[in-house]
Order: sequence, then structure tokens, then C-alpha cells
Amino acid sequence: MDLALLRTFVAVHRAGSFTRAATLLGLSQPAVTSQIRTLERQLGRPLFHRRARGVTPTAVGDELAHKAAPHLDALLRIAETERQTAGTVRTLHLAGPPEFLTLRVLPALAPLVGHGQTLRTVFAADSEENLAGLAAGQHDLVVTTARPRGGPFSAGALCDEEQVLVAAPYWAALADPGELLAKGPEALDGIPVVEVHESLPLVTRYWAAVFDAVPGSAPDTAATVVAPDLRAVLECVRAGAGLAVLPRYLCQDALDHGQVVALLEPPVPPLRTWFLVVRTGSLALAHLARAHDRLLRAAAHW
Repeated sequence: MDLALLRTFVAVHRAGSFTRAATLLGLSQPAVTSQIRTLERQLGRPLFHRRARGVTPTAVGDELAHKAAPHLDALLRIAETERQTAGTVRTLHLAGPPEFLTLRVLPALAPLVGHGQTLRTVFAADSEENLAGLAAGQHDLVVTTARPRGGPFSAGALCDEEQVLVAAPYWAALADPGELLAKGPEALDGIPVVEVHESLPLVTRYWAAVFDAVPGSAPDTAATVVAPDLRAVLECVRAGAGLAVLPRYLCQDALDHGQVVALLEPPVPPLRTWFLVVRTGSLALAHLARAHDRLLRAAAHW
């Protein structure tokens, strides 16, 4: 059986689409369609059900992928080893929110540069956009808080991020923790809100987790400051613009120096989980596997 046909088949099986597989393989969509039809004729069985959006494998297709994919991945690892022996290193393309990539991911990967690794980064907070770029082959690795279900992705938990309700000391003096526990978010009425979006995603999530409040019930006004970067939100809070919900890793230094104050320390703080996402099978690529492993090891100390 032609290995090129099997490689195309596995790419389609993982991508769930002839078009996405064509992009990943550097082929035209008609060429991918033709190769799959050729393989189906050779086997005498259909391998995919054609749908309005992409394809789904038949039972025969799933069985073939289960048998063939591990061997193709092994061959790819051999080819990658040969590339590295020849001194060739692939560029690693990353995508994710700017704050987390800047303060966590890139510093963890920086030592790889000393071993010849090159990095290219796309800062984008939209998880759906980043995952679409990953599926299309624009990125090699995506860091996101939205765990993808199914599709061409392989996702694993990277770390948990604690969310903290903070304000500058002036505003913190107006918010008594005991009153906050007794009254809930109503005790914060009158304190301006700083957020990353008009919909108040971080405040709403915190309110629901800590106060069991109906999202949007408090605060009942729009954010005073909206800045689509958590680092900007922190600087606004530090300067006295109001309260905000921020990840502890981002605001811990400001907390330690008394520049901002945690308004509440709930017994069970709300957490947000970060996921490391790659295309299924792509960890056979040595440079990607090395970066993936390094991030997992670094995250154990975050």
C-alpha cells in the first residue's frame, strides 16, 4: 500500500476535513480527494462519510487509522531525527493570550533558543481563532483556557490559575471583608470596575464562583475602564482606577509590595485551567515534543 496515500488518509482522519488536511500537507484539496478515492478503490470500502462540514470516518476508516497512524508517526520521528542530525531545526509557532505567553510560556521556552530553536508567536486572546489557526497549520501549539472537544486536536491540562479580587489600598479600605462575605458583591457598590471586555468575563466568573451571584447582578453598571490586556488592567488598578479580577501570577508582586490589596481570600479560590493543545499526531515532531515537554515541566512550578 502506498505510504503517501496512507499519510493523506491519516491527515484527513485527524483533521476531519479534506480542506484542512490539504493545508497541513501542502496539497490541493482536489489532490487529497483523489488520493482518498484511490485508497478507497484499493480497499474496496468507503473510509469516510462526506458531511456538509467535513467528513467523519466509517468503521473501516477508524480501524485503518488505528493501525496505520502509530507507524506513520514513528516514521515521522525517524525523519525528524535525521533532520536534527543534519543540523536543521524547525521553527516553533505558538499562539495564545499575550499576558500568559509573555510571562509564562516564552520564558519557559527561552532556553531552547540556545540549542538552535527558533520561535514565532501570535498574541491573540480569542481561543476559537487560535484553535482554527492550529487546525489550519498556522500554529504548532496553542495555549488556551478553552479545552477543545474532539476534532483534530490533542489537549492536556497545563496548570491551574488562581483568580484574585484586587483593588488599590484606597478602594480596599472601603470594602470590609466581613461585610463582603455577609452581603456579597453588594458591598462593593460604588467601586469602579476595570475589565478586559465590556461583558465583564472575569468579574462575572468570580461573582458566580465566590458569591453564587447571578452573573451581571453586581456590579450592575458597565466597567469604568476596559483594556484588552490583563497587564494594562493591573496597571489601572495599581493607579487607583478601581477593582478587578486578576490571575495571582500576574498581580502577586503588586500584592507583595502593597500596591494592590486582595479584597477577599475565599476558602476555595476560583481557578481557571490552562490547556496545551497540539494537532493530533504532531508530537512526533521532535522540536514540538521538546517544547511541549518543557512547558509541562515548567508548569509544575507555576
